[in-house]
Amino acid sequence: MKLDSKIFDRIRVKPDRDRLEEDLHPACEHPGCTRPGTHRAPKGRDHEGQYFNFCIDHVRDYNKSYNYFAGMNDDAVRSYQKDSLTGHRPTWKMGVNRQAAEGPDGHDPRATGRARSYYRSAESPQPRAPKLLALEKRSFDVLNLPERARGDEIKARYKELVKLHHPDANGGDRSSEDRLRQIIQAYTVLKKAGFC
Repeated sequence: MKLDSKIFDRIRVKPDRDRLEEDLHPACEHPGCTRPGTHRAPKGRDHEGQYFNFCIDHVRDYNKSYNYFAGMNDDAVRSYQKDSLTGHRPTWKMGVNRQAAEGPDGHDPRATGRARSYYRSAESPQPRAPKLLALEKRSFDVLNLPERARGDEIKARYKELVKLHHPDANGGDRSSEDRLRQIIQAYTVLKKAGFC
């Protein structure tokens, strides 16, 4: 490498040992503090995206006393929280533009569809059972239960089988240990799936 090259004429870099933390971070913005401001803290409401730079001690003090809603009355806070549900975007009440939705004869074409769907839902009030996974079916088979069994029925059957196959109940006989392990795993699967 040639040291007298035009490309390397004006490059000056401080050695790493001379670089200090103060050079990398701005000074702490707390009055009277000269330490580096390594931590950012939000300036508050109506100053989104703007931050103070504080040292660790002053950012802790600032965070303890920080209140985004300072200066707002209860109604304004409630209104802000309500608007936050829609991401502070404008919304309209349902059915405001009703005349535009009605046909030329003043009849709402959506009404017949709503009535039809209401009667259709009244015919089949039974909710559909969720489709069982293969592991869940196998778990019901291990516990000798029908697939429609839920809650207390599963727990009672589990307790009954554990008492039957546990080595302490068999006088230390370990022959049914594998069966006990299958029962525990089946119950765990059904519990995680929300059946009990």
